[in-house]
Amino acid sequence: MTQQLLKPNTRRRDSSEPLPPVQRSYRIPSAPESDALSPPTVPTQSIYLSVILPTYKERTNLLGMVTALSYLLDEVLPNAYELIVVDDNSPDQTWNVALQLIHHYPALRVIRRMEERGLATAVVRGWEAAQGEILGVIDTDLQQPPEVLLELVKRMQQGADLAIASRNAQGGGSRNLSPARRLLRFGARLLGRLILPNVVGRVSDPMSGYFLVRREAIAGRVLFPSGYKILLEVLSRGDIQNIAEVGYVFHGRPDKRKHSFGSKVIGYLRHLMQLRQSLETL
Repeated sequence: MTQQLLKPNTRRRDSSEPLPPVQRSYRIPSAPESDALSPPTVPTQSIYLSVILPTYKERTNLLGMVTALSYLLDEVLPNAYELIVVDDNSPDQTWNVALQLIHHYPALRVIRRMEERGLATAVVRGWEAAQGEILGVIDTDLQQPPEVLLELVKRMQQGADLAIASRNAQGGGSRNLSPARRLLRFGARLLGRLILPNVVGRVSDPMSGYFLVRREAIAGRVLFPSGYKILLEVLSRGDIQNIAEVGYVFHGRPDKRKHSFGSKVIGYLRHLMQLRQSLETL
């Protein structure tokens, strides 16, 4: 499977044909693998936080997100964080936009995946290459407020194994969502509690794609990311003792991807069933 770390001015084949997702397992290393990516701009041992930005056709949003995150993190973790864009060979060349930003944001690193597809696998691929003690993810589409990341970092510094930005915690909510989408989200959460109560029942927003996790809590664990959500894998297979939640308001927008929100919910429920079966065999 071909995966490429990109450097400025490096030539790559320009192929935007959609490819089917590749199902595979991942194992997060217990210590940073310095040869996984190009030499970082700061010493490996100084990296505390690694945030993954999974992208597909996000060239119009990437600059805003990278700028906001860099501004926030430069204040609280100067030279101690990295932002890793993992792009699924976007036809709008999001990966190329990211490359141009490296000159202005030295904490930024870029992986362009030529074959594998899927948000969840992109996140874990980034974690494999990450150097931080704390691993995280945020969507790049600006539906999730970057400033909430500072509260998540604070919770991790206070001893949490997992800090989740939740739409259902105190102070959280959703805007610009259709009644149908709200109903689907509520139904998915309810069914999740029935199918996998000991996992889904631990958090208020099991479909969140905005969270931080301590590396040691998932190091060495075999993960099977599927579809659009990775939090379920972390909760099910990680050594997660202390969980913190921070409420935030989700600002919805029309889904530009091929897959509708309904299909994401179906994939989420299918993943729940797969997790239940695999956990029952342990």
